[in-house]
Amino acid sequence: MEDKNFSFKIEDEDLAYKRLDLFLVSALKKLDEVVSRQQIKNLFKQEMMYAKDCKLELKKMPRTGTIVEVIIPAPRAAKAIAEDLPLDIMFEDEHLLIINKAAGMVTHPAPGNYTGTLVNAVLFHCHDLQGVGNELRPGIVHRLDKGTSGIMVVAKTQETHNGLTKLFSTHQLTRKYEALVMGIKNQVAGELNSSIGRNPNNRLKMAIHVPNSKHAHTYYKVLQEFETLSHFELKLETGRTHQIRVHLTSLLKRPVFMDTLYGNPKQDLQRVSESICNIAQNYQYPFLHAKQLGFIHPITKEELDFTIQPPLIFQQVLDEARTAL
Repeated sequence: MEDKNFSFKIEDEDLAYKRLDLFLVSALKKLDEVVSRQQIKNLFKQEMMYAKDCKLELKKMPRTGTIVEVIIPAPRAAKAIAEDLPLDIMFEDEHLLIINKAAGMVTHPAPGNYTGTLVNAVLFHCHDLQGVGNELRPGIVHRLDKGTSGIMVVAKTQETHNGLTKLFSTHQLTRKYEALVMGIKNQVAGELNSSIGRNPNNRLKMAIHVPNSKHAHTYYKVLQEFETLSHFELKLETGRTHQIRVHLTSLLKRPVFMDTLYGNPKQDLQRVSESICNIAQNYQYPFLHAKQLGFIHPITKEELDFTIQPPLIFQQVLDEARTAL
C-alpha cells in the first residue's frame, strides 16, 4: 500500500471551523477517509502536514487561499525489513559494526523513508539483529542526518547496544567532523554553547534557546580559509539533532556550504568561484562529514579509533579552493 496525499485549499466558508484540526477531520471524512483529531495531531507532530506559504497551527484556521497538504502514511509493518543494499563496512566483530554511511542514506525507517535506509541494509547483512534495541531501529544507538556522510557504529547484540548507549549518554567518545562553511575571517578556534530544541516556527528545523531544548556543546577549529569558504574541524561534546548545523548558523553565522535547511545554496553558489559552482551545483546535501569516531569497545574493552576521508565531491571542492589561493 502507498501513502495517501490530500490537498485542501482553504475557502472563506471553511473559516467557520475556527480550528484547522476540526476542518481536516471533516474534509477528510467527505473523502471517505475517517481520522480522529488525535490522528490529525499525530500527523502534525510527524511533519506529515504542511503549507508552502505559511506556518500551520492546529488550533486556528490558516488564511483563505492557503493550500494545506496532508500525507496519511500507509499501514506499515512493526519491524524494519532486510534489504540487499551496499554497505561500506570499516570494521566488524561479533559485537558491533563500524560503517561509513553515504550522504543521502537515511539512518533508520521513519515516515517517508521506510525502505532504503541504513537499518534495512544492516538487517540483510546481520540476519539476527532484530530485537536489539528498537524494532524499527535495531542496532542503532546514534544517527547521522540524511545528508551527512561518515562513520557510524551499529550494535549487533543487546549487551553491546546497552554499552554503546551508555558511552553516548555520558559523552565518552571522540566524534570529529569536517565541514565546508560559508564565510571567512573566523576566530581560529572556539567553543559553541547553547540549548537546542525543535524550532516552534518550522518543525523541520532545530533552533537555539527555545522551549524544551537541551544543552549542546561543540568545539571547533579552522583548518583553512579560502576566498569565500572556510574548512572547519568540529568536535562534539553532546550530540543533539542538527547540532553542528545549528551552532554554525546561529552562533557563528556560518552555514554549512549547500545546506538547504539552514543556509541558502542558491546564494552560496553565487558567492563561490565558477569552478567550485560547477562541481557543487548538482549536489543535494550539506558539505558535512563525520570523519572520526573513537571509543572503548563496550565488551572487549579494546580502544577503537576510526577515521575516514570525506566523499570525493567534498575533496574536489576543497582541492579547487586550495588551487585558487
